[in-house]
Amino acid sequence: MKVSAAARGRARRIAMQAIYQWQITENPLHIIEAECHSENDMENVDTEYFSELFRGVVKSKDDLDAQYEPFLVGLTLDQVDPISQAILRYAVYEFKQRVDVPYRVVINEAINLAKKYGAADSHKFINGILDKAAVRLREAEVSAK
Repeated sequence: MKVSAAARGRARRIAMQAIYQWQITENPLHIIEAECHSENDMENVDTEYFSELFRGVVKSKDDLDAQYEPFLVGLTLDQVDPISQAILRYAVYEFKQRVDVPYRVVINEAINLAKKYGAADSHKFINGILDKAAVRLREAEVSAK
């Protein structure tokens, strides 16, 4: 079954929100996931992708942070706002684990979420970080363009 780009985009949005909630509350994953399913219309969402992103980010948070932390020039991880952290974490997860998704799609989706949910100009910050992370994590794909 082919999943639409829109269903994938909705999965990213809800995963970002779930990651944000987990970062703030540290509630158990199953509770946050259940809340996401009850508070959102999941009919047109790639629910498998949502679950993979959410659970994958939580499971490998430290590794994901280590992948983008070198590009936080002048900042520490603690200084990055929680929305930006959630976006960076899921995007780096996609870079690493979902090579079937082109890196430009990952960056574009992250920028769109940052524009909608992040602080003013956070999309520029996220774009800069992900551009550098893509070179490191998707070197062959980036250099082929």
